[in-house]
Amino acid sequence: MEVIQVKSNTIMVEWPNVTGTVRQEPSLKPEEIHKSKCVLGFIPVVYYSVLLCVGLPVNVLTAVVLWRLASRTKRALYCYLLAVTASDLLSQLFIIFVGFLLETAVFHREVPLLLLHAVSAAEFAANHASIWSTVPLTVDRYVALCHPLLHRQISYPARAWRIIALVMACSLASGVPFFWWSDMWRNADPPTPLDAALIWSHVTIIYFLPCSIFLVLNSMILCRLRSKRREPGAEGAPPRRLGKATAMLLAVTTAFSVLWAPRTVVVIYHLHVSSVHRDWRVHLAYDLSNMVAMLNTAVNFFLYCFVSKAFRRAAWEAVLLRGGTQPPRRLEASACGVNDKHRQRDSTPPCLDDPVPLAHITRGPLPSRHI
Repeated sequence: MEVIQVKSNTIMVEWPNVTGTVRQEPSLKPEEIHKSKCVLGFIPVVYYSVLLCVGLPVNVLTAVVLWRLASRTKRALYCYLLAVTASDLLSQLFIIFVGFLLETAVFHREVPLLLLHAVSAAEFAANHASIWSTVPLTVDRYVALCHPLLHRQISYPARAWRIIALVMACSLASGVPFFWWSDMWRNADPPTPLDAALIWSHVTIIYFLPCSIFLVLNSMILCRLRSKRREPGAEGAPPRRLGKATAMLLAVTTAFSVLWAPRTVVVIYHLHVSSVHRDWRVHLAYDLSNMVAMLNTAVNFFLYCFVSKAFRRAAWEAVLLRGGTQPPRRLEASACGVNDKHRQRDSTPPCLDDPVPLAHITRGPLPSRHI
C-alpha cells in the first residue's frame, strides 16, 4: 500500500499484489483442463486382480490337462488348444499384470518411456498370439470334416508344433510396430497418421481378419455337418451329432468374436469421432470394453468342461493328482497323428486311390497257378 499526501489531505491508494495473486493460481496444463475422468474409479483394479487370481490357476490347470490329452491321444487338436492356453497365459502376464496392475495402478504410468513402449509391444505380441493360435485349429477342423483323407496325411503333432512355432514367431514380429502405440488415456493430441495406421492395423490383425476366417470356415463346417445329417443312413441309426472337437472350436471362436467386438468399435470411435482423453463417455466405454475383452483369457477352461466329457475327466484326474488311465489299443491305433510323418503313413490304412502292392493285401506269397 502506498500513501500519497496532497494539500494536507491524505489519500489511501491500494495497489494489488500481483505476485501473490499469481502464486495462488493453480498450475494446470492446458491438456489437463479438458481431460476426461475415470468414472469407474478403483473397480478396474479389483476386477483385474480377481481375473488374474482366477485366470492364472485355471489356465495352468488347462495346460496340464491338454498336455496329458495330447500325450495320451497323439492328436494335433490338443496341441493347438495347448497353444491357445499358453497364449492366454502370456496375455494375462503382460496385459493384465504388467500393463494394467503394475504400470497403471501401482506406478501410475510414471516409468521410463522406453519401458512403456517395450511393454506395449509385448502386450500386442501376446494378444496376437492368443487370437491367431486359434486359426490353425479352425483350419485343422475344416480339413478333418471336409477332407478326411487329406487330414489323415497332414495332421499329426510334429507338423502341428511347427505350425504353432511359425504362428508365435509371426505374432512376435507383428507386435514390434506397436512399440510406437500412443497412450489413449493420456495423449491429449488428436490422432496422427501414424496412430491411424497403427489402430487400423490393430483392429484388422486382432479382429476383422481372424473373424473373417472363423466365419468362412465355420460356415463351411456347419454346412458339411448339415449335409451329412441329410444323407440316408441305416434304418434305426441315430442322427449324427456335433463332434466334441468341433463344438470346442465353435465355442472358442464364438466367445472371442463376442467379447472382442465392443473394444474394436470403441477404438475406431476414438479414432474418427471423439477422443478417449477428452470425452468421459468414450473413456468409460474403453475401460469397460477392455474388461470384457480380457475376460476371453479365462473362459476357455469352462467352455472345454461344458463341451467335452473327456476334458472334464482329465481335469478331475489332474486336480486329484492322478496319473490317468491309458487309452485302449484300439484308440491308439486309430489316432490321426503321430510324431513322425513316415510312421503316420505306415500306421494309416491304405486308401482305395493309392497303389497298394498285392503282397500287402494277401499278407503272404501268391498261390501258384499249378496244382
